[in-house]
Amino acid sequence: MSTAIPDYATDPFFGLGDEWLETAPGELTHYHDVGQGEPVLFLHGSGTGVTAAANWWLNLPALSAQVRCIAIDSIGYGQTVVAPGTEYGIREWVRHAVRVLDALGIEKTWIVGNSLGGWLAFQFAIDFPERLLGIVSMGTGGAKLTKALAGHSNPVLTEAGIRKTLETFVVDKTLVTDELVTLRYHSALNDTASDRLAEVVAARDRDREALPLDFDVLSRLEVPVLLIHGVQDVVIPVSRTWELLGVLPHADAHIFSQCGHWSQVERAEEFNRVVLAWLEQRGATSSS
Repeated sequence: MSTAIPDYATDPFFGLGDEWLETAPGELTHYHDVGQGEPVLFLHGSGTGVTAAANWWLNLPALSAQVRCIAIDSIGYGQTVVAPGTEYGIREWVRHAVRVLDALGIEKTWIVGNSLGGWLAFQFAIDFPERLLGIVSMGTGGAKLTKALAGHSNPVLTEAGIRKTLETFVVDKTLVTDELVTLRYHSALNDTASDRLAEVVAARDRDREALPLDFDVLSRLEVPVLLIHGVQDVVIPVSRTWELLGVLPHADAHIFSQCGHWSQVERAEEFNRVVLAWLEQRGATSSS
């Protein structure tokens, strides 16, 4: 059975290196591939209506000047088309990321992950350490349930509901623009995502209890790690970063003041500089 590529030409982020790739029978992964150099895989969070572009639109243009940025819509999200019977969960999302790398012929990669994406990055490190060069993780997911996280478990699929959720991500509420809310709303309603929202949310919440990160394995992780967090993050408190710093043997941290859960948006310019400088120090950028 052929799998059709959806027409999303009206998406304001369409054209940011958009491509589709067959990553399994019946599975077409939508992703953005911009820049040249060492590969960096970008894994988005799990908020309602999230897509790779809606997570990374302020970062890919700057970071792609020095590295090859590959930002994917994980299965169950955005414009990625999934096969009937697709299962979701932390390991399933990691395996999907590996399928993307395999289809692109990439043996090893850096990973930049936001929230759920950071959780996936560390599960990737546990399950596929031989494929990993290093991790940048912001507001790393998999933490204990907070009031804000509990609210995300029962998303209200209206523009007002999405605005309310996004406003918990930031200190500066003006960043939650009408355009961004509308984009996230239509993404959540699109014909490849609307029937999967409950499934992906349930899988995420199940694995918070069923598959917490194995700290014993992570305590032996040899690759470099940069942890980024906003002091005012109410979704995943900054204590999550302190917890990981006590476990990871090669982890640095950058903490942003007056910043919530969305550091790559709320402090985008500084975030881009911090990440590029860290990658450059480790020989990953074209200028190193």
